[in-house]
Amino acid sequence: MTNVHQFQCDYIAGCHPNVLEALVRTNLVEVPGYGEDPFCQSAADKIRAACGKPEAAVYFFAGGTTTNLTVVAAALRPHQGVVSCDSGHVEAHETGAIEATGHKVLTLPAHEGKIDAGELDAYCAGYFENAEKVLLVQPGMVYVSFPTETGSIYTLAELEALRRVCDKWDLYFYLDGARLAYGLAASPDVTIGDIARLTDAFYIGGTKCGTLDCEALVINHPALKKDFPALMRRQGALLSKGRLAGVQFDAIMTDDLYFEIGRKAVSQAMRLRQAFIDAGCTMAGDSPTNQQFVCLTQAQCDFMARKYRFEDCGRSADGRRVVRFCTAWSTRDDVFEELVADVAKLKTVA
Repeated sequence: MTNVHQFQCDYIAGCHPNVLEALVRTNLVEVPGYGEDPFCQSAADKIRAACGKPEAAVYFFAGGTTTNLTVVAAALRPHQGVVSCDSGHVEAHETGAIEATGHKVLTLPAHEGKIDAGELDAYCAGYFENAEKVLLVQPGMVYVSFPTETGSIYTLAELEALRRVCDKWDLYFYLDGARLAYGLAASPDVTIGDIARLTDAFYIGGTKCGTLDCEALVINHPALKKDFPALMRRQGALLSKGRLAGVQFDAIMTDDLYFEIGRKAVSQAMRLRQAFIDAGCTMAGDSPTNQQFVCLTQAQCDFMARKYRFEDCGRSADGRRVVRFCTAWSTRDDVFEELVADVAKLKTVA
């Protein structure tokens, strides 16, 4: 293996040491399958407590795409679709997984990766007040992610505005929390309790935030809870060894670890952002989260690529490369300091 440091995404390492220790410690404990084990029950209780939602249903999945398509399949009738901004993960990064469930993704323009509540309201009016709506796909759910694909985050006021529009037009409100730990750490006014209060369902991302490969779905709306495990089974999403996810989330939700992970990664990302700015680089967007997007010349990309792997996101208007660097729960302090030092050298690279 070459000695290249990985900053292209936030799931480059295995799992947090606390999670690994819990998996080893419980490995030979024999329990029932399909999530009916005490580890899943304990993890679900901790999640409900963190959300302030004692009545919420909690289910565990192996990945975000499977979570998204299962929730959509549970929520929508055959003639309905899910509304997303055009940069949303279900539209741009899931290879038609939602459409494979038989439901269309209905897109709105992205504003720094976010849906505008006013435009959503106008879109819904355009359908429900249309005399020929029988010919059109009906919006039945609104999908957002927190943070968004561009690293932006919704304010509390923006989430509340979206909730009002969903209530007005009788839409489910669903939030993808693949990077929830980092979004909450970056937000000045949104808590996990706010998200639980405002959404019908959301998931707590583990894969990008310290677990091996699992997510925790929180369902608040009673209609979505009905027979949900049976639907998971039909979608191939019901984990036979559910205990593997339960053990991991039980560990990550203990002693504020999930939220601590987010705070550290965001703190590092803000230092990295400032290092790029101090080196004279232009940031692409204003992400306050662990994802940082920066415009680099080809020479600067080549310089950084000698020691670091990052994601190429295309070209800026002036022809420079837009690249993404991610910090994560696993970012080592020594490697991070090396990265910051090398970024400072970019000011001398054409």
